[in-house]
Amino acid sequence: MGEEDYYLELCERPVHFEKANPVNCVFFDEANKQVFAVRSGGATGVVVKGPDDRNPISFRMEDKGEVKCIKFSLENKILAVQRTSKTVDFSNFTPDSPQLEYTQECKTKNANILGFCWTSSTEIVFITDQGIEFYQVLPEKRNLKLLKSQNINVNWYMYCPESAVILLSTTVLGNVLQPFYFRAGTMSKLPKFEIELPAAPKSTKLSLSERDIAMATIYGQLYVLFLRHHSRTSNSTGAEVVLYHLPREGACKKMHILKLNRTGKFALNVVDNLVVVHHQDTETSVIFDIKLRGEFDGTVTLHHPVLPARSIQPYQIPVAGPAPVTSQSPIPCKLYSSSWIVFQPDIIISASQGYLWNLQVKLQPIVNLLPDKGRLMDFLLQRRECKTVVLSVCSQMLTESDRATLPVIATVFDKLNQEYKKYLDAEQSYTLALEAGQSRSGPLLRRPARTQAVVDQSDMYTHVLSAFTEKKEMPQKFVVAVLMEYIRSLNQFQITVQHYLHELVIKTLVQHNLFYTLHQFLQYHVLSDSKPLACLLLSLESFYPPAHQLSLDMLKRLSTANDEIVEVLLSKHQVLAALRFIRGIGGHDNISARKFLDAAKQTEDRMLFYTIFRFFEQRNQRLRGNPSFTPGEHCEEHVAFFKQVFGDQALMRPTTF
Repeated sequence: MGEEDYYLELCERPVHFEKANPVNCVFFDEANKQVFAVRSGGATGVVVKGPDDRNPISFRMEDKGEVKCIKFSLENKILAVQRTSKTVDFSNFTPDSPQLEYTQECKTKNANILGFCWTSSTEIVFITDQGIEFYQVLPEKRNLKLLKSQNINVNWYMYCPESAVILLSTTVLGNVLQPFYFRAGTMSKLPKFEIELPAAPKSTKLSLSERDIAMATIYGQLYVLFLRHHSRTSNSTGAEVVLYHLPREGACKKMHILKLNRTGKFALNVVDNLVVVHHQDTETSVIFDIKLRGEFDGTVTLHHPVLPARSIQPYQIPVAGPAPVTSQSPIPCKLYSSSWIVFQPDIIISASQGYLWNLQVKLQPIVNLLPDKGRLMDFLLQRRECKTVVLSVCSQMLTESDRATLPVIATVFDKLNQEYKKYLDAEQSYTLALEAGQSRSGPLLRRPARTQAVVDQSDMYTHVLSAFTEKKEMPQKFVVAVLMEYIRSLNQFQITVQHYLHELVIKTLVQHNLFYTLHQFLQYHVLSDSKPLACLLLSLESFYPPAHQLSLDMLKRLSTANDEIVEVLLSKHQVLAALRFIRGIGGHDNISARKFLDAAKQTEDRMLFYTIFRFFEQRNQRLRGNPSFTPGEHCEEHVAFFKQVFGDQALMRPTTF
């Protein structure tokens, strides 16, 4: 299988830590995404590494027994270590404070601590088999203050740090889940909900395992993912993942079912809003996108894998050591190993090899695995780093070898412009709100983020369309049709078309001598009026004489542009046309005589100069009763030139009544 076929890969720079062995215990903290390697209970050292910090934290602590759980508070200020089922030990990690431990025992009698979670830099939750205890840590006083507690029988718990929600498994079967939400010193109980088990369990023992539940944020919403190994309906074989939406307010609701169509051992990750399901038996993974259209059965939406199952891209473990030794070839990593542990959202840890990876999605291979261009665009536009791939898809569908049909091209353009319009509208609303001064009274105004899904006209022009129009092998009608399709799509979404796109159409038509089409496009206003466009048309007059009149008509329609029309015509030595135009709109009494006489003189056409000079003499006579020019008009040199060429007697005499 070529590299272009794998759409999942392990990150290039994993976190490397000391392998788990009888002396070295490895722990992972999901909130800080840190790996703790604890040697001999901490006596011979603890090394803490995270994906972002390349400088590990190293320290020693007294060996007071087996470490069950170890985590830093957010910002690494306080260390918490659980060694017994009743207590958690704390030590401050601020530079000046002495490393003195202080201990907190759980409040509930006869309860055993299952674990703990930091919800901020000074707030911690103990989860016991009999409930939940929320504390504030006071590092200066070296003690803890109980903020709130709740009694409830707990089988196991799960924490989602991104949304600060703890999920508790309750009841005998374990399938009633109770969520709690933590924020700024408060603990809120959310409505509990029941996970539907595959079939009525025969016994009354725990039936919902922690292994089959995950919590993750997908498209900004919190979901509980349940891996159901057997479908509830007998006619359907294979496992499925059921997604329950857990809102901040209101009841939890079953929303999506991901059909795996196979059985065996599975693990879940969420990468770039995609649910990735790994299958150990076949050593492959599949991805699901809940934003893509699925089959709605009235209550839930069924989804199938977006793409065929593929393995994660083979990975080579770099050989560490002195330079002569590292010249050995890197060792291939055993993918889908039974020693892999998966954490949300995108973490894979191999404790036996000593690596922590982030799982990543590769978009380029997906282009060839998803032939339906419309669905491909829907998929790509939801991804974080999609712009270059989206533009490459647009270019690819306009090549001779992979040429798409016009309806397909139209669909792709519409999907792009829908995103583009959404962004423009959000930007406009933001600007209006800013001008209205909402920022002072209302909620904090945020400028809309320009994601990579926003592909604007300059992106399309620069990376796709201008190169496409230069392809000699393309049928000219197809080239024009594609350009017009893009303009149609922009118009459909009421996006103002930039003049450079219209210019590209005109240049393409002129290049292929399609003047009749050009004339029709302008006559029926397919190309929107603009000053740059009118000037471009004027420059085409030598190839296509009617372009001159088309340009004037356009400039007239842009009624703001009268001065510009005159300037354009004078610059092209169309002095009489400029005068006729200005007379047509009734502005000839206010124009500068000198400007017109300068332009007439530059043409070196003496009869033209005579005509223009005579026009202004007549204007002077009509307005002031005298044909001569006033000093303020600065026309002395033109009067002298007129006398020199035509003689004094040619000057007009004042008419007296």
